[in-house]
Amino acid sequence: MSPVAVIVVTWNSASVLPGFLATLPEGMAGLDWRLVVADNDSADDTVEVLRTLAPDATVVRTGRNAGYAAGVNAALGAAGEWDSGYEAVLVCNPDVRMRHGCAKRLLDGLDDHVGIAVPLLYEDGRDAPLFSLRRESSVPRALGEALIGNRRAGRFPRLSELVTDPAAYQRPTRADWATGALMAISADCLAACGPWDESFFLYSEETEYCLRARDLGYVTRLEPSAEAVHLGGESRVSPRLWTLLTLNRVRLYRRRHGAVATACFRGAVLLRETSRAALGRRASRAAAVALLRPGSLRATPGP
Repeated sequence: MSPVAVIVVTWNSASVLPGFLATLPEGMAGLDWRLVVADNDSADDTVEVLRTLAPDATVVRTGRNAGYAAGVNAALGAAGEWDSGYEAVLVCNPDVRMRHGCAKRLLDGLDDHVGIAVPLLYEDGRDAPLFSLRRESSVPRALGEALIGNRRAGRFPRLSELVTDPAAYQRPTRADWATGALMAISADCLAACGPWDESFFLYSEETEYCLRARDLGYVTRLEPSAEAVHLGGESRVSPRLWTLLTLNRVRLYRRRHGAVATACFRGAVLLRETSRAALGRRASRAAAVALLRPGSLRATPGP
């Protein structure tokens, strides 16, 4: 069996790495695998933790906070140096905890059409799985989320990106994209898609990659028999990060649609953020201000 490259991007991840490394052998059970970590210039003990707890890992030091996609690309480059014939890659956040056999079940779900397989994700301490599947952005979906909220709108496929139907998480389910905490990507899909898009410093990079794979004929599919816990789960982000998430969402939409459609989509997203800001949500206020700023959709630097 060809080896599997386990790709991890770290930035000040010393507190979550020991748990990730401790559960990795169980999650990778039945597979030949290699760990490749790209560290984005951590200021804590991330690299020392790796050297102590995972001495056989390949560690690439990017020398700067290069962003998630750039870290993935750096790790993929290093993985290609030790073996260009890997069966698949597993792109993981360091705050993921795979359950026994998770990776093998994901790889078993890959085929000529399924290029990306994702697991059933749980938030730490909760029994119900996270809603990790998504539909592609559209103006009606952005309006639906703005007017009635993404969870309520998620019951109606035309009105929300979020897939909230419980049945979708009980069977193998295709999606336009999925949250990127843990993804298995086939070697064929990876070769067809090429590098991750580094213009998205953080957020929307997994969206862009899944949509690009779909454009090339590769499906993203949930494999519910593969399970993992995501410590980050659905925790709220800071105003700065929420602004980056919101702007990148509109930037990606603009890349795939014309000027008129983008203006409508931006307006719908602005409606959502201003309505949340009126309820006192600081992160939404920051995002709304940024959306109104001229030139805000240019390439976004890191936070």
